[in-house]
Amino acid sequence: MQQILVYSDSLSWGIIPGTRQRLAFDQRWPGALENYLLANGRKVRIIEDCLNGRRTLWEDPFKPGRKGLDHLAQRIESCSPLALVILLLGTNDLQITHQHTAWHAAQGVATLIQTIRQAPIEQGMPIPPILVVAPPPIGSPQGPIAAKFIDGAAKSAPLSALLAEVCEQQGCYFFDAKHVVTASVVDGIHLDAPEHRLLAQALAEKVAIWLA
Repeated sequence: MQQILVYSDSLSWGIIPGTRQRLAFDQRWPGALENYLLANGRKVRIIEDCLNGRRTLWEDPFKPGRKGLDHLAQRIESCSPLALVILLLGTNDLQITHQHTAWHAAQGVATLIQTIRQAPIEQGMPIPPILVVAPPPIGSPQGPIAAKFIDGAAKSAPLSALLAEVCEQQGCYFFDAKHVVTASVVDGIHLDAPEHRLLAQALAEKVAIWLA
Protein backbone atom coordinates (compact mmCIF):
# COMPACT_ATOMS: atom_id res chain seq x y z
CA MET A 1 0.00 0.00 0.00
CA GLN A 2 1.45 3.34 -1.11
CA GLN A 3 0.46 6.49 0.78
CA ILE A 4 -0.02 9.89 -0.84
CA LEU A 5 -0.36 13.06 1.22
CA VAL A 6 -2.44 15.89 -0.23
CA TYR A 7 -1.49 19.17 1.46
CA SER A 8 -3.82 21.90 0.31
CA ASP A 9 -6.61 24.37 0.99
CA SER A 10 -10.35 24.65 0.32
CA LEU A 11 -9.94 23.77 -3.37
CA SER A 12 -9.07 20.26 -2.21
CA TRP A 13 -11.10 20.23 1.02
CA GLY A 14 -14.05 20.21 -1.33
CA ILE A 15 -16.03 23.27 -0.33
CA ILE A 16 -19.21 23.54 -2.39
CA PRO A 17 -19.09 26.93 -4.16
CA GLY A 18 -21.44 29.47 -2.66
CA THR A 19 -21.83 27.50 0.59
CA ARG A 20 -19.84 26.36 3.60
CA GLN A 21 -20.74 22.74 2.87
CA ARG A 22 -18.33 20.00 1.80
CA LEU A 23 -18.40 17.46 -1.00
CA ALA A 24 -18.23 13.80 0.01
CA PHE A 25 -14.84 12.08 -0.06
CA ASP A 26 -15.44 10.33 -3.37
CA GLN A 27 -16.70 13.59 -4.94
CA ARG A 28 -13.75 15.80 -4.04
CA TRP A 29 -10.64 15.27 -6.13
CA PRO A 30 -8.38 13.57 -3.55
CA GLY A 31 -11.00 10.89 -2.91
CA ALA A 32 -11.80 10.53 -6.60
CA LEU A 33 -8.07 10.22 -7.30
CA GLU A 34 -7.81 7.38 -4.81
CA ASN A 35 -10.75 5.61 -6.43
CA TYR A 36 -9.35 6.02 -9.95
CA LEU A 37 -5.99 4.62 -8.88
CA LEU A 38 -7.58 1.71 -7.00
CA ALA A 39 -9.73 0.89 -10.02
CA ASN A 40 -6.56 0.72 -12.11
CA GLY A 41 -4.91 -1.75 -9.79
CA ARG A 42 -2.81 0.66 -7.75
CA LYS A 43 -2.88 -0.02 -4.02
CA VAL A 44 -2.91 3.51 -2.65
CA ARG A 45 -4.25 5.49 0.27
CA ILE A 46 -4.83 9.22 0.01
CA ILE A 47 -4.18 11.15 3.23
CA GLU A 48 -5.94 14.52 3.15
CA ASP A 49 -4.58 17.53 5.02
CA CYS A 50 -6.64 20.28 3.45
CA LEU A 51 -7.56 23.40 5.41
CA ASN A 52 -9.83 26.20 4.26
CA GLY A 53 -7.89 29.45 3.91
CA ARG A 54 -4.44 27.87 4.14
CA ARG A 55 -1.57 30.01 2.88
CA THR A 56 2.01 28.94 2.21
CA LEU A 57 4.07 31.04 4.64
CA TRP A 58 1.63 33.60 6.03
CA GLU A 59 -1.07 33.68 8.64
CA ASP A 60 -4.64 34.78 8.13
CA PRO A 61 -5.05 37.85 10.38
CA PHE A 62 -8.61 36.78 11.21
CA LYS A 63 -8.33 32.97 11.44
CA PRO A 64 -5.26 31.55 13.21
CA GLY A 65 -3.59 28.38 12.01
CA ARG A 66 -3.62 29.03 8.27
CA LYS A 67 0.17 29.21 7.83
CA GLY A 68 1.01 26.14 5.76
CA LEU A 69 4.63 26.01 6.85
CA ASP A 70 3.71 25.42 10.48
CA HIS A 71 3.97 21.75 11.45
CA LEU A 72 4.46 20.61 7.83
CA ALA A 73 7.70 18.79 8.66
CA GLN A 74 5.99 16.97 11.52
CA ARG A 75 3.09 16.07 9.24
CA ILE A 76 5.53 14.45 6.82
CA GLU A 77 7.14 12.64 9.73
CA SER A 78 3.84 11.35 11.09
CA CYS A 79 2.56 10.10 7.72
CA SER A 80 5.78 8.46 6.51
CA PRO A 81 6.54 6.43 4.58
CA LEU A 82 5.04 8.44 1.74
CA ALA A 83 5.17 7.58 -1.94
CA LEU A 84 4.21 11.11 -3.00
CA VAL A 85 3.28 14.51 -1.56
CA ILE A 86 0.88 16.66 -3.58
CA LEU A 87 0.91 20.42 -2.92
CA LEU A 88 -1.93 22.59 -4.21
CA LEU A 89 -1.58 26.01 -2.61
CA GLY A 90 -1.13 29.65 -3.50
CA THR A 91 -4.62 31.00 -4.08
CA ASN A 92 -5.07 32.31 -0.53
CA ASP A 93 -1.67 34.00 -0.59
CA LEU A 94 -3.31 36.43 -3.02
CA GLN A 95 -6.03 37.60 -0.65
CA ILE A 96 -6.13 41.34 -0.04
CA THR A 97 -4.96 40.82 3.54
CA HIS A 98 -1.46 40.30 2.10
CA GLN A 99 0.50 42.64 -0.15
CA HIS A 100 1.70 39.68 -2.17
CA THR A 101 2.08 38.80 -5.82
CA ALA A 102 2.07 35.43 -7.54
CA TRP A 103 5.86 35.49 -7.19
CA HIS A 104 5.53 35.51 -3.41
CA ALA A 105 3.10 32.59 -3.54
CA ALA A 106 5.45 30.60 -5.77
CA GLN A 107 8.37 31.27 -3.44
CA GLY A 108 6.19 30.13 -0.57
CA VAL A 109 5.63 26.83 -2.35
CA ALA A 110 9.39 26.55 -2.90
CA THR A 111 9.91 26.90 0.85
CA LEU A 112 7.34 24.16 1.52
CA ILE A 113 9.20 21.88 -0.91
CA GLN A 114 12.44 22.43 0.99
CA THR A 115 10.69 21.81 4.30
CA ILE A 116 9.27 18.50 3.09
CA ARG A 117 12.72 17.36 2.01
CA GLN A 118 14.25 18.32 5.35
CA ALA A 119 11.55 16.72 7.49
CA PRO A 120 12.85 14.57 10.37
CA ILE A 121 11.59 11.25 9.04
CA GLU A 122 12.78 7.99 10.55
CA GLN A 123 16.08 6.61 9.34
CA GLY A 124 15.68 4.47 6.24
CA MET A 125 12.37 5.96 5.18
CA PRO A 126 12.29 7.64 1.75
CA ILE A 127 12.21 11.37 1.14
CA PRO A 128 8.99 11.54 -0.87
CA PRO A 129 8.81 12.96 -4.37
CA ILE A 130 6.63 16.06 -4.65
CA LEU A 131 3.94 17.01 -7.15
CA VAL A 132 2.98 20.67 -7.29
CA VAL A 133 -0.44 21.32 -8.78
CA ALA A 134 -0.98 24.90 -9.92
CA PRO A 135 -4.50 25.98 -8.93
CA PRO A 136 -6.79 27.20 -11.69
CA PRO A 137 -6.69 30.98 -12.07
CA ILE A 138 -9.16 32.98 -10.03
CA GLY A 139 -12.20 33.91 -12.08
CA SER A 140 -14.71 36.59 -11.13
CA PRO A 141 -15.09 36.36 -7.34
CA GLN A 142 -18.70 36.34 -6.22
CA GLY A 143 -20.61 36.24 -2.95
CA PRO A 144 -19.20 36.64 0.57
CA ILE A 145 -15.63 35.76 -0.45
CA ALA A 146 -15.46 38.34 -3.24
CA ALA A 147 -14.14 41.04 -0.91
CA LYS A 148 -11.13 38.85 -0.05
CA PHE A 149 -10.11 38.45 -3.67
CA ILE A 150 -10.31 41.91 -5.21
CA ASP A 151 -8.16 41.90 -8.39
CA GLY A 152 -7.74 38.15 -7.88
CA ALA A 153 -7.88 37.27 -11.56
CA ALA A 154 -4.99 39.59 -12.42
CA LYS A 155 -2.98 38.51 -9.39
CA SER A 156 -3.36 34.80 -10.09
CA ALA A 157 -2.69 34.89 -13.84
CA PRO A 158 1.14 34.46 -13.58
CA LEU A 159 1.04 31.85 -10.81
CA SER A 160 1.12 28.65 -12.87
CA ALA A 161 4.14 29.76 -14.91
CA LEU A 162 6.00 30.78 -11.76
CA LEU A 163 5.19 27.46 -10.08
CA ALA A 164 6.43 25.62 -13.16
CA GLU A 165 9.75 27.46 -12.82
CA VAL A 166 9.99 26.53 -9.13
CA CYS A 167 9.38 22.87 -9.97
CA GLU A 168 12.02 22.89 -12.66
CA GLN A 169 14.53 24.42 -10.26
CA GLN A 170 13.59 22.10 -7.39
CA GLY A 171 13.24 18.89 -9.40
CA CYS A 172 9.54 18.34 -8.65
CA TYR A 173 6.66 17.05 -10.70
CA PHE A 174 4.30 19.74 -11.97
CA PHE A 175 0.72 19.78 -13.19
CA ASP A 176 -1.19 22.85 -14.33
CA ALA A 177 -4.83 22.45 -13.31
CA LYS A 178 -6.04 25.15 -15.68
CA HIS A 179 -5.57 22.76 -18.58
CA VAL A 180 -8.43 20.60 -17.30
CA VAL A 181 -10.56 22.69 -14.89
CA THR A 182 -11.78 26.23 -14.32
CA ALA A 183 -12.98 28.03 -11.20
CA SER A 184 -16.71 27.86 -10.55
CA VAL A 185 -18.84 30.71 -11.87
CA VAL A 186 -20.71 30.54 -8.55
CA ASP A 187 -17.87 32.04 -6.51
CA GLY A 188 -14.94 32.41 -8.94
CA ILE A 189 -12.52 30.50 -6.70
CA HIS A 190 -13.53 26.93 -5.93
CA LEU A 191 -14.31 23.88 -8.03
CA ASP A 192 -17.72 22.47 -8.88
CA ALA A 193 -18.18 18.73 -8.40
CA PRO A 194 -17.64 17.86 -12.11
CA GLU A 195 -14.36 19.79 -12.05
CA HIS A 196 -13.15 17.75 -9.07
CA ARG A 197 -13.79 14.61 -11.08
CA LEU A 198 -11.97 15.95 -14.14
CA LEU A 199 -8.95 16.98 -12.09
CA ALA A 200 -8.80 13.61 -10.35
CA GLN A 201 -8.99 11.75 -13.64
CA ALA A 202 -6.21 13.83 -15.20
CA LEU A 203 -4.00 13.47 -12.13
CA ALA A 204 -4.60 9.73 -11.92
CA GLU A 205 -3.05 9.22 -15.34
CA LYS A 206 0.09 11.09 -14.29
CA VAL A 207 0.37 9.75 -10.75
CA ALA A 208 0.05 6.14 -11.93
CA ILE A 209 3.21 6.70 -13.99
CA TRP A 210 5.10 8.56 -11.26
CA LEU A 211 4.36 5.85 -8.71
CA ALA A 212 5.68 3.09 -10.97
